[in-house]
Amino acid sequence: MAGVKTETTIEVLESADDAVFEAFARLIPLLSARAQSPDRDRIERVLAHPGNTVFAARTDDPQRRILGVLTLVTIELPTGTEARIEDVVVDDEARGLGLGRALVVAALEAATERGASHVDLTSAPRRVAARRLYQSLGFEPRETGVFRHRLDAYRAEG
Repeated sequence: MAGVKTETTIEVLESADDAVFEAFARLIPLLSARAQSPDRDRIERVLAHPGNTVFAARTDDPQRRILGVLTLVTIELPTGTEARIEDVVVDDEARGLGLGRALVVAALEAATERGASHVDLTSAPRRVAARRLYQSLGFEPRETGVFRHRLDAYRAEG
């Protein structure tokens, strides 16, 4: 696919048909060595959750193949509407075609429509091209005190 002029459309996924399931099974493991393919039930729950909007970059040819996905998470809090971009992934063969940019722009537009004042995302330092893309779109690195509690240990104690 690299070097081929394939037209794509960014769309919101609302249901998990076989093509959506196949796309997640193929794309999510590209996020990291630990990322596992989600099962159909997980994909359906993600798509049905009212705080999630899942965007897909889909080819305009007869195969309508999904080449990239992004999840926008919005949360209504007493302090305002918060938005996060999660699980941005583009097929290896389609990188460099502008799909990541198009997915992020669609998410920024949706977050704006929902009244969010900002959008957060995280990106591992090893993802140099992705970080460069995010910065070119106006994202700025933040010094945060992000904490994580692994609930596996909590469940084992209880």
